Amino acid sequence: MSKNSSIKIRRALLSVSDKTGIIELAKFLQKENVEIISTGGTLRHLKENNIEVTDIASFTGSPEMMGGRVKTLHPKVHAGILSRRIQDKNEIEKNSIEEIDLIVVNLYPFEKTISKQSSLEDAIENIDIGGPAMTRAAAKNFYHVAVISSPNDYENFKNEFVKNKEISYETRLMLSKKAFSLISHYDLAISDYLETLGQNDFPNSIFGKFSKTDKLRYGENPHQKAAFYLDNNKESSGISSAVQMQGKELSYNNISDTDAAIECVSNFSKPTCVIVKHANPCGVASSENILDAYKKAFACDPNSAFGGIIAFNRELDEKTSNFLKDNQFIEVLAAPKFTNGALRSFQDKKNVRLLEIKNLKKSDSGMQFHSVNSGLLLQSIDTGEIDVNDLKTVSKRIPNQDELTNSLFAWKVCKYVKSNAIVYAFNNQTLGIGAGQMSRIDSAEIAVRKANKAGFNLKDSCMASDAFFPFRDSIDEAAKNGISCVIQPGGSIRDEEVISAADEANMIMIFTGMRHFRH
Repeated sequence: MSKNSSIKIRRALLSVSDKTGIIELAKFLQKENVEIISTGGTLRHLKENNIEVTDIASFTGSPEMMGGRVKTLHPKVHAGILSRRIQDKNEIEKNSIEEIDLIVVNLYPFEKTISKQSSLEDAIENIDIGGPAMTRAAAKNFYHVAVISSPNDYENFKNEFVKNKEISYETRLMLSKKAFSLISHYDLAISDYLETLGQNDFPNSIFGKFSKTDKLRYGENPHQKAAFYLDNNKESSGISSAVQMQGKELSYNNISDTDAAIECVSNFSKPTCVIVKHANPCGVASSENILDAYKKAFACDPNSAFGGIIAFNRELDEKTSNFLKDNQFIEVLAAPKFTNGALRSFQDKKNVRLLEIKNLKKSDSGMQFHSVNSGLLLQSIDTGEIDVNDLKTVSKRIPNQDELTNSLFAWKVCKYVKSNAIVYAFNNQTLGIGAGQMSRIDSAEIAVRKANKAGFNLKDSCMASDAFFPFRDSIDEAAKNGISCVIQPGGSIRDEEVISAADEANMIMIFTGMRHFRH
């Protein structure tokens, strides 16, 4: 048989865990005079729907055993799938093998089971054996057999069958690729689960649990290729739960920056706006409503906000939408919900990407990945948070309630600014942000310059630093500009020198005991 030949479908084996669409497919095959063989729950489901079907036990001459663990692991099944038709004709006839032309199999829901914090026993019972064996056999023998491993392919299969009464080589090859990808993913998911069983450790291999959802136009730059993948084992949150309501295709940088914006805004309970540019917040504010929050966030750095990513933690209304689109150029706008009026407001701005975030909550577990040349760094997600009870005042001056509130607001924002990070804030509004500098004093000076350019007076505001101060120079810079309070992790060998600098300026200094480097 030529590898480019189409094949007829005379006999099919159906054994599925996900029964979506299986009745419709079976009825179609029955109408086309295809003999159907089936097993276990699929067999019962087909019979209940009055579909003529042969029990696998009758087909093989052997009963299902061990509670269904052994049913398709039989020479008659695998020889029927793996037969090379002409080459194996003599053995087929000698052993009374009936060849199978179509395998429709999807696997026990292992990943769904472990996502629900199941017991080890439940996880093990949901490791499929017969399904992957048949799928691999059919995928290997795609010259002669078609394999369907997802309900998503039923309709295309039926359409081709109706049109040609045969299944083409190209379709069988495509289905084979999908089947091998499924098996690879399935085995890696099992391996990852067992590798980390009973410990919070790192697996020896990864990526079995990620599936590609989008091939992007390009990466950070047009000459780079890129794609977007989702974690199959976790409930989608943040950017991964987004539904695009309108706008151009999301780019690599759009996704990265929007993720940073959503991650930051999810930390705040009051109506809050976060504006991000190149992965850094350039303005963050909380207020009594999101329009006022946006105005305060925009005021922090209007130049950087141009073409930025805007995220809210409240429903976006028409009034705010109208103000936004008239006030600045927007790449992406993300919110938990859009009113109908808000969606109408942007109908004349077709390129603006509107993302409805179905699950705004922060990731509370899992791993972060960072690529290096020919390697990968993994670390647990930074879920560290503090509240007022975690704060330690180390200066002579003690903070009042307003100063504590300012400090905690600045600290929350600082966590999402690239290191070295400095944030000046007052009354739930960022006034100046310094990010990504090689020295902390540079970030402090940039934050002052940004605040001055925006017309803010830094007097009585709070300064947050993502890591300790190695020298007193940043404290002196803050004091020179009227900063009244500093919040930082502490832990430098020069802590006493830094605290003394704060005391000399009658400033408050608060230690958190927690660092938030972000690279």
